[in-house]
Amino acid sequence: MSIIKVIEIMAHSKTSWEDAAQQAVHEASKTLKGIKSIYIKEHSATINQNNVIEDYRITANLSFEVESADKAISHK
Repeated sequence: MSIIKVIEIMAHSKTSWEDAAQQAVHEASKTLKGIKSIYIKEHSATINQNNVIEDYRITANLSFEVESADKAISHK
């Protein structure tokens, strides 16, 4: 049986909301193994003086598989 853990993360991008989501997954994968999915909860953006979007932001849930004690022992 596998156990999935869900954490809430925030990320941003100068390019797009999609890029913000990819950046979130990329950064999280540096410390998490077994990432399964990302669920975007909120989108937001900051606007500059010229009324142009300056920064795309997301709040998301990221799910990943928790390694069981049995698997951790068998990998050693």
